[in-house]
Amino acid sequence: MCIASLIATLSIATAAYAFFTGKHGLPQQKSAAAPDVSAPVQTNDYILNPDWNYSDSPRRREYSWTIRDTIHNPDGIYRPMMLVNNQFPGPLIEANEGDTIVVHVDNQADNATSIHWHGIYQIGTPHMDGTVGITQCPIAPGTNFTYEFTVSGQSGSYWWHSHQGVQSSDGLHGPLIIHARDEREKQKISYDTDRVVMLSDHYHDLSSALLWQYLKPDQENAEPVPVGGLLNGRSTRDCSIFPDRKCDNTSSHVGIPQIDLARNQSHRLRLINVGAFAEFQVQIDEHQLAVTEVDGTDVQPETFHTVNINPAQRYSVIVNARDTSADTFWFRARMVTTCFTDPPPTLDADLLAVVRYDPEIDVAPTSADWQEQLAQDCKDLDTTKLVPVDVVQAPAEADAFFYLRSNFEIGKYRLSRGFFNESTFRPNVRSPSLLRTIDGLASANETFSGSARQQAAFVNDAAFDTSRELVIQTTGIQTIDILVSNFDDGSHPLHLHGYKYFVLAQGHGYPPLTAVGVAITRENLAPLYDRLDLSNPLRRDTASIEAFGWTLIRVVADNPGAWALHCHISWHSEAGLVMQLLTSTDELEKMQVPEANLRLCVQDGVERGMGPDDEDFRDLA
Repeated sequence: MCIASLIATLSIATAAYAFFTGKHGLPQQKSAAAPDVSAPVQTNDYILNPDWNYSDSPRRREYSWTIRDTIHNPDGIYRPMMLVNNQFPGPLIEANEGDTIVVHVDNQADNATSIHWHGIYQIGTPHMDGTVGITQCPIAPGTNFTYEFTVSGQSGSYWWHSHQGVQSSDGLHGPLIIHARDEREKQKISYDTDRVVMLSDHYHDLSSALLWQYLKPDQENAEPVPVGGLLNGRSTRDCSIFPDRKCDNTSSHVGIPQIDLARNQSHRLRLINVGAFAEFQVQIDEHQLAVTEVDGTDVQPETFHTVNINPAQRYSVIVNARDTSADTFWFRARMVTTCFTDPPPTLDADLLAVVRYDPEIDVAPTSADWQEQLAQDCKDLDTTKLVPVDVVQAPAEADAFFYLRSNFEIGKYRLSRGFFNESTFRPNVRSPSLLRTIDGLASANETFSGSARQQAAFVNDAAFDTSRELVIQTTGIQTIDILVSNFDDGSHPLHLHGYKYFVLAQGHGYPPLTAVGVAITRENLAPLYDRLDLSNPLRRDTASIEAFGWTLIRVVADNPGAWALHCHISWHSEAGLVMQLLTSTDELEKMQVPEANLRLCVQDGVERGMGPDDEDFRDLA
């Protein structure tokens, strides 16, 4: 591309970026330096170290990250992005269980941000969870913050991403792999290589611009639909399809992704859906996929032709590169488009990559897919056959039962918002709930301590405005059941921070009740509870509730902290589908929030990059 064309590209993209990233996500101009485009964006195949020392003594693993605004063309189309160290996707963090991870974040972008460590328990460090409005204030532009936490009691495939607005879709995400000391024993199929395969839907517009359009009046939960997909940040599109956009699909980082798997070896692929909306159906032509890990839980191998993966979920699959007459095969990741409202004509829902047995061969595959009828509804892979390797029996009974109705409603100013019961979440970026709670407990505020309550688990409607913050609070170690009914026509990948939960049951329609029309209570769900298998249920941190379906989870609430429970479709969480578990508050009151966390809350610019308030749409209604 010539210099003049590049400057024109940057002028258009930078103008769009400036227009859509003001306070509260409002469309307003800003005065800021142009995004950094001084160096080409770095890419990565995310092949894990074959000489990794699983038995290494616990150590500190330290990283320095700088976040900047930039312009990048992952599929050929230039768009504004926010990147860590000019890498897309972001840097790999690889550690052993027991290691301490230290990440120094210098935010040189125009918007405030945060980093959430998806799936990490944060035992003893709930203030490092990175959830804006719940565990921390954002990292304001021009400031820095250091995350430091020890990974305890877990291993497997995780990831990190921004938890401010929908910034993850602008490039702020990457893999986080935790190795167990006995990893090779827990994986019941041996493998020769190990790599991360991140799948994401891709948009050509800045996420804050799309969010504004999504949340404005009269949208009725019409989620922004992606234009295509990326595999490890890479794909390619025909520039002629997008005549109004600047495009260069000849760049070295643009093209059909390639995955080199040596013949006659077995290979572990850690699939991670890092996207905002789309569910992918993953296949490799003529190869079965043996699932051996789900969200950090090792499972006995079970083979599938197709693995469905919803946003935020992870599956490890073992692929046997057996000897055949072919040398190349198609890796297919198809979006389930029936869950999209009004897909654009430019949508390419089939993300393709080339699997090569020999890296010297550059021939397009002629392989065929499995020729099977694929489900057209958005729902989880059938995990009922997946048995955890480490046997953990779920508690025989729960101490408390909570019912959540998940739906979208049209309210004031004709705005469609997501609700758990009567609550639609809005983050308090200056006073996160964890900080408020610890402060309230320290001052013996009874609304936070719940000392006037008789229950050990309850909805705290005294300390929190439940119209904006629905909080289930527990004292001590409590086992709680949460049944979520989805009254929406789309699925909801339900992610819980700070825990893995037992997935006890899932279904369509209403859960089994003692009689038609009775209220959904623990007593009236006897037909469901009588058939539960508690011997060794699947444990994960993100399970989907299918459209007009339900999911029952059991949580052993023993990790002091304030933990988000939310839909991981980014648009839905920004529309309000977020609630919290405030657990083990008797231990939480002994904690102190570091000064560095408190300083975040008094910085100028923490509101930059957050979603719009409902009042911002008053003049449009």
